[in-house]
Amino acid sequence: MADVTVKELADVVKISVDRLLSQMKEAGLPQTAAEQTVSDEQKQTLLSFLKKSHGESAEAPKKITLKRKATTTLKTGQGGKKAVTIEVRKKRTYVKREEVDNSAEKARLEEEARLAAEREAAAKAAAEKVAAEKAAAEKAAADKAAKPAAPSADKPKAVASKKEPAKKPAEEDVAQKRAEAEVAAKRQEEGAGRKKGKTDKKRERDDDSRFMDRDNSGNRGNRKAKVKLKGGNRRASKQANEHAFTKPTAPVTKDIELPEAITVGDLAQKMAVKAGEVIKELMKMGVMATINQTLDQDTATLVVEEMGHKVSKLISDNALEEAVTDSVSYDGEETTRAPVVTVMGHVDHGKTSLLDYIRKSRVVSGEAGGITQHIGAYHVDTDHGMVSFLDTPGHAAFTSMRARGAQSTDVVILVVAADDGVMPQTEEAVQHAKAAGVPIVVAVNKMDKETADPDRVKNELSARDVIPEDWGGDVPFIPVSAHTGQGINELLEAVLLQAELLELKAHFDGPAQGVVVESRLDKGRGPVATLLVQNGMLNKGDIVLAGTCYGRARALLDENGKQTEGAGPSIPVEILGLNGTPDAGDNFMVVESEKKAREVAEFRETKLKEQVQQRQQAAKLDALFNNMAEGEVSSLNVVLKADVRGSLEAIIASLQKLATDEVKVNVVSSGVGGITETDTTLAVASGAVVFGFNVRADNAAKKVVEANDVDMRYYSVIYDLIDDVKQAMAGLLAPELREEIVGVAEVRDVFKSPKFGQIAGCMVIDGTVYRNKKIRVLRENVVVYEGELESLRRFKDDVQDVRQGIECGIGVKNYQDVRPGDQIEVFDVREVARTL
Repeated sequence: MADVTVKELADVVKISVDRLLSQMKEAGLPQTAAEQTVSDEQKQTLLSFLKKSHGESAEAPKKITLKRKATTTLKTGQGGKKAVTIEVRKKRTYVKREEVDNSAEKARLEEEARLAAEREAAAKAAAEKVAAEKAAAEKAAADKAAKPAAPSADKPKAVASKKEPAKKPAEEDVAQKRAEAEVAAKRQEEGAGRKKGKTDKKRERDDDSRFMDRDNSGNRGNRKAKVKLKGGNRRASKQANEHAFTKPTAPVTKDIELPEAITVGDLAQKMAVKAGEVIKELMKMGVMATINQTLDQDTATLVVEEMGHKVSKLISDNALEEAVTDSVSYDGEETTRAPVVTVMGHVDHGKTSLLDYIRKSRVVSGEAGGITQHIGAYHVDTDHGMVSFLDTPGHAAFTSMRARGAQSTDVVILVVAADDGVMPQTEEAVQHAKAAGVPIVVAVNKMDKETADPDRVKNELSARDVIPEDWGGDVPFIPVSAHTGQGINELLEAVLLQAELLELKAHFDGPAQGVVVESRLDKGRGPVATLLVQNGMLNKGDIVLAGTCYGRARALLDENGKQTEGAGPSIPVEILGLNGTPDAGDNFMVVESEKKAREVAEFRETKLKEQVQQRQQAAKLDALFNNMAEGEVSSLNVVLKADVRGSLEAIIASLQKLATDEVKVNVVSSGVGGITETDTTLAVASGAVVFGFNVRADNAAKKVVEANDVDMRYYSVIYDLIDDVKQAMAGLLAPELREEIVGVAEVRDVFKSPKFGQIAGCMVIDGTVYRNKKIRVLRENVVVYEGELESLRRFKDDVQDVRQGIECGIGVKNYQDVRPGDQIEVFDVREVARTL
């Protein structure tokens, strides 16, 4: 740690410089000015002095005791009415490791000294016993030798020969006793060695020596061999039980693969460290995180590098999807394809009628209310070549559908009625086409009418930056009539000319790719999706991945409902066999195996759920703060079911636009298909109304609706649905409160009453004064009090109201400062219903 000045140290410890200098002076340090430096040793000296002055020991504590108390409640008796409080107390003492180690070493030394003393005492006792036995043996031998009183002189050799054998057994006994004493001492020593914890190798040597000392049968070599074999087996079993782990002598560097998002716990597991170490490293970096918190790839990379590891590979979350996308490749050159044309325009300007004339069919008659509410996709073989058409609805509610149609098309035909001119949806169609960068061909329709004015259309579109070719612009204007067929050939020629200028090309071989135009749930055939192929060839039996849905193409149908074996670029086709209804506008592709398609679909669905949850969480937080700031917002809960996905999205967008600061539409659930029992049950639980757009409820759902009185309505035209929702939302609006002055009385004089206090003698000068309504006291046209009447009398009688021109006595409740000349204003508050 670098030296610091006295002033810097004072800032760190957050005390004044003068106080720090006084403390340093008391500690015996030489510093006397704020600019002088303080070394690390001087800091430690100061710290020791301060601890000592506060009664603390400079040394670290040797022992610490922790106490813990836990209280729980145990419910007993019938029904758990009786509660017994249980208190558990725990106490644990921790001793510093050095103290523990010293006490263990001390105990070991004491044990060794005790064992040595025992061995020495045992050896001494054995020696004394041997000496006593030897002395007794010698005395016995001497007594035995002295028994003959007068030995014969002529037989000295015999006496000598008799004494020799008497002495030999005594010496042998002494030797044997000595050996037994040594063996006993040795055994006692062995027992002490086992208590001390001798190793296996030492025990084997002791066993060897014991067997060799006690073996008198000539099998010494065999016993030794047995002992060695036994020891070898023991060593072999010990080696077999040992694990192969060896403690690393140097830091281990790991190669880590990082995904785009990883939790702290998973990152710690990859680096083989504790999660606490990763959290500490993050805290050093200024990031506060928990073990379950998710880190981004950049943060995780910094943590890995700071902890001494290497990032070997950065894994993308979309790796699975990218692998499937990259697997699609095409060989050969691209060839010219047919243009995809989107027909746009205002409602009832003749878009579908124009296409009806082109493909010689009656499409309008099949639409509810005479308007198109789905995206129609079909291709037409004309004399000038094949053209694929997308017919988008013209109503404002289907703005998102028209935008999606513009993004998947090559040329836009903008249909404008010659007798009606440019309308709001016409302007929106122009904006969508320009945003998508798609060329426009204007079809001025209804030229067969007497009121047709094509110059008006040109003038109005020129103001929107759509300049006709004959005015120096680049947009062809073709006068047409859907009834007489006027200008149809010229319109197709203009479209094909624009397509030639665009040089539209695609691969006709290889796996198909394209966009989902529409999807619906058919009761007999299941999910049906309309696909527009943009590249490759879609064949029957291919495995199709469309958004979060996948499946094998069991059948391919053209726009007329006839089965076909394949569809190439610019060909719209209906497909059966998907496991769900993909969203309109989703991209589709043909993959190799159903397994890959399922994996990618599940991955997309999981990612979509995460995004929805994040949006919902954000919406909840926003709603929370808005409610705190502006008060609670009323909401109309709706369960919506439609026949096709495009209509469903358009209706939801329209309902959300109706939201105000006080009331909003909350779509609890939405989907494609008929109304089921699950939908109605959800409506009951959430207090929602059920809307069915071109769909009906089954019998089980009708029973739930009847039993719970659920509001369920069917619609086939979007106008009616939106109008009903507007009325329902208006009913949720808080009524407007309006004040209405009903009477004014002027105070002429003030009287005192022992019962009511001050009584104002008044003349009603305007309207009628009511006793049960609120009042205001005005003084010089300024409100001085607002409250209610306590009494209203005419002479001595209590009355409920007094009309204009009549005198009365008024007692104002809780107000005793009424003066002559004041006016008492009687008003009423009325609630007025509001509308959107």
